[in-house]
Amino acid sequence: MTVAIDVVAVCDKYEERLEQAAKVVKDTRNFDVKTYDDLENMFKDGGVDAIYVASSWEAHINQAIRCMEVGIPCGMEVGGAYNLKDCWRLVNTYEKTKTPFMIMENCCYDRFELLSLSLARKNMLGTIAYAHGAYSHDLREEITSGNIKRHYRLRNYISRNCENYPTHDFGPIAKILNLNSGNRVISVSSVASKSVGLHEYANSEKCKDSTLKDQEFKQGDVISTIIRCENGETVTLTLNTTLPTHYSREFELRGTKGYVIQETNMVMIDGEYEEIWQPVETVKKYIDNAKKYDKYLPEYWPNITKEQENLGHGGMDYFMVQDFIHRLLNNKIMPLDVYDAALWYAITPLSAKSIKQGGKPQKMPDFTRGKYKIRKQIDVHEFDI
Repeated sequence: MTVAIDVVAVCDKYEERLEQAAKVVKDTRNFDVKTYDDLENMFKDGGVDAIYVASSWEAHINQAIRCMEVGIPCGMEVGGAYNLKDCWRLVNTYEKTKTPFMIMENCCYDRFELLSLSLARKNMLGTIAYAHGAYSHDLREEITSGNIKRHYRLRNYISRNCENYPTHDFGPIAKILNLNSGNRVISVSSVASKSVGLHEYANSEKCKDSTLKDQEFKQGDVISTIIRCENGETVTLTLNTTLPTHYSREFELRGTKGYVIQETNMVMIDGEYEEIWQPVETVKKYIDNAKKYDKYLPEYWPNITKEQENLGHGGMDYFMVQDFIHRLLNNKIMPLDVYDAALWYAITPLSAKSIKQGGKPQKMPDFTRGKYKIRKQIDVHEFDI
């Protein structure tokens, strides 16, 4: 069931962005929104049923906490925390207020990740032993345009060195491995390559901001992270955003009965494929074979409309927001909850500390305070659109 909502207010400290957002709502919904440059003023006026926090990384947690404190359900965008204290503040606020909260990780709703979740739940991949994910995305132009576009990534790449954007790759993996629901992360270990990509780009003709020519960047070009889980699984993450690259999340699962590889859109079930010694020949024969497993997808993916596809990232944005609204209206438990948010966000500060200590493993707190042992897993595909 598709649910229609109205955008009644937008809040941003930049006036032209407020005007732009208001125009989009007016053009698409013929509705005049209220505009605010301060979140507290929006709270005072009232009339808002839920808030979508899509601001800078630094602001996410504080703004989500304020929403919960005033009793307004909140969807919080992805990123990474700056310290573990903020992750605990997020959890503690939710436990005190019980205000509905969801981390808006759209990749948990993408086609291949949902197919992999379904195959894992049906035990078609057997016991999962290993998973890999990445955020591989050439962001050199976006980062070095930070002063021009007032974008937060620039100041982060200048001052930090960490796995700064872990949720696109780790989020879907975490749900499949039942983390926070029968399983938990034990430790995080990260190393960083040298930082040369942004410096070289900033000194080239491609860079639009000449003030960055002598700028030093702390962020390593490639961050490699190893995550160990209580049930024995290992997860590797790769952050690669400052070197030439094609976009990829490199999503991969390895189990006792099969494996899946997003990069080539392949599902390989033990006994259903021919072992070919040459890797290139294997890919040629089985690339895009995941389509034959479409019957295991939630019904809304094979039946996706063109309009839904065009609403962001091929449709997963639409399905994510619909799930959030559907659960709010029906008083259902959020599938990507505050404990998921705290766990996924915590990878960032732990990776920073690990890098400083030469890759030393860092202990991951249990944000559920032991409840993970009895918590039921809520999957993102368990809703009706």
